[in-house]
Amino acid sequence: MSITTQIYGNDFGMAFYWNQKEAAQTDKIQLVFKETGFNLTFSELEKFAFLISESQSRTICCEDCKLKNKCNRFLLQTPAKQIDLAVSIEELEGIEDLVGGTIFKIKVQHYIFGAGRN
Repeated sequence: MSITTQIYGNDFGMAFYWNQKEAAQTDKIQLVFKETGFNLTFSELEKFAFLISESQSRTICCEDCKLKNKCNRFLLQTPAKQIDLAVSIEELEGIEDLVGGTIFKIKVQHYIFGAGRN
């Protein structure tokens, strides 16, 4: 038996549930990226998606820069109020995909095994 159940992953990180007593504990989502792990509820994950979107709206790169998307660091707020992350635009995009993909997969699973059942 595996100790985790993967929800979503990309080249930047992964999201999973911890298993306990042969079943996934779906009340918290473990999000791991950039040597960092967050154990979040679904509402905290959605808040993180909002904070990522806000951070993206504040990022502006020089169009002619040869190091575009790699040199600049931006502060990304997290659902943990005491923690902000310094990330590049490339990292921000990877985190956005990871969080967005995780939210999508969870919503699909809730629909399939919940409201979508006949």
